[in-house]
Amino acid sequence: MKIEDIEKNLKIKFKDKNLLIQSLTHKSYDKNINNEKLEFLGDRVLGFVIAKELLKLYPKEKEGILDKKLASLVNKKKCYDVCKFLQLNKIIKTSTSNKINNIIENKIISDACEAIIGAIFLDQGIKVAEKVILYLWSTDLKNSVKTEIDAKTRLQEYSLKEFKVLPIYKLLESKGPNHKPIFKIQVKIKNSKPEFGLGSSKKIAEQNAANKLMTKLINI
Repeated sequence: MKIEDIEKNLKIKFKDKNLLIQSLTHKSYDKNINNEKLEFLGDRVLGFVIAKELLKLYPKEKEGILDKKLASLVNKKKCYDVCKFLQLNKIIKTSTSNKINNIIENKIISDACEAIIGAIFLDQGIKVAEKVILYLWSTDLKNSVKTEIDAKTRLQEYSLKEFKVLPIYKLLESKGPNHKPIFKIQVKIKNSKPEFGLGSSKKIAEQNAANKLMTKLINI
């Protein structure tokens, strides 16, 4: 896989190839020049473009529903799927220890998706970035009429409806090296026993914990 192949998949040509290379460089490979800041930028650009498109597609929809649609379209799983479509996983630079097919590898791949969006924005501006994002997310945007509500949101709605209070999340443990952390999160609602979730990020661990508790509540 070459840089030119990525440009072909994106349907653009970078003015500054170094930006593209940086967007595909994980901090484990280079601590100084990597894609962390581009990921930070790309995350905001992606959210802005998708939010703007949702307002256009659903002008009469309530803010709460739009928020759920947005969350379902810009999460790590969607970014991972886009990266796999672009075959970025074949060219991302990581340390040898990170080139194993595990949970953290998926996160590195999805982060690269946001980083490449940030690189496109810096290289060619918001109009080109928007064009690329809408091309890559076109199918998901068409299917966004059906919004899948995540476990954390479902648990929150259940707790508010039944007890008028939010679920309580607590970080119990964080272990492992910086490039491959594992978080353990506890969640409980009023009158429930705690459930626990593991994940390579706090958000993933919270979702896993919420999913376990929600499953138990449904089966009571």
